[in-house]
Amino acid sequence: MRIQNKAWTTFANNRVQKNQSAITKTLEKLSGGDKIVRASLNASGLSISETMRSQIKGLSRAQQNMQDGLSVLEVTDSGLQSVNVALHRGRELAVQAANDTLTDDDRNAAQKELDQLMESINDTADNLEFNTKRILGEIRPLFIQVGSNADQKLAIDTVDVSTKALGLENANLQTRENADDLISKIDKAIEHISKDLANVGSDYNALTSHHENIGRAEESLQKSESLIRDPDMALEMMDLVKQNIVQKGDELLIQNTNRNVQSILGLFK
Repeated sequence: MRIQNKAWTTFANNRVQKNQSAITKTLEKLSGGDKIVRASLNASGLSISETMRSQIKGLSRAQQNMQDGLSVLEVTDSGLQSVNVALHRGRELAVQAANDTLTDDDRNAAQKELDQLMESINDTADNLEFNTKRILGEIRPLFIQVGSNADQKLAIDTVDVSTKALGLENANLQTRENADDLISKIDKAIEHISKDLANVGSDYNALTSHHENIGRAEESLQKSESLIRDPDMALEMMDLVKQNIVQKGDELLIQNTNRNVQSILGLFK
């Protein structure tokens, strides 16, 4: 007569342990919000996911870089507009001084205002900065990292609006001839500033387009990475409920079997 089947009991115990391991893994996914809590669960998926995460972080940083670049262009535009206003006022004074009805006092007053305008232009060129970098006092490329990988850059050019660069050094209105000459020089300077403004607008549009494209790329990568790493909470909860039911059933079965064996053995005492 066979009272206790040890092989069956061992099988049942093993099933309880496996189910407990499955419950633990499910709880890890639910508590951590991550399907791949360890590499052994999905080695290839983990590798792909980590690469995606690196790209996502890079794209996020690139968007901040581009926002800084846009801020530089906004400051540049504001500075150029200020210089433009000064040039137009200077041209108005030159047209006034080109008239032979002015007295020496009139010309001196106009010259004083013109000197102040030229000084304000040089102040803008020397002092307008972004993060301590001069943006209107020298011509050089300013590289903006617009992607998450090497060499993904967009160059925007700083400009030089000093009176020397604009051909307005030592501008004066002391004679009608000087005033006539200054009108032509200021016209060229205004044309120069207009081209700079057009370039700033073009760079701003290009950088804005890159910013929007990178934003969409980051969003797409985040969705793809989410499919790999983020658990389906409803599905995991259903699995947990199923595992708990199976676990309770197996435990009750083992307990009942052990009680029955003990009852039978009690008959021989």
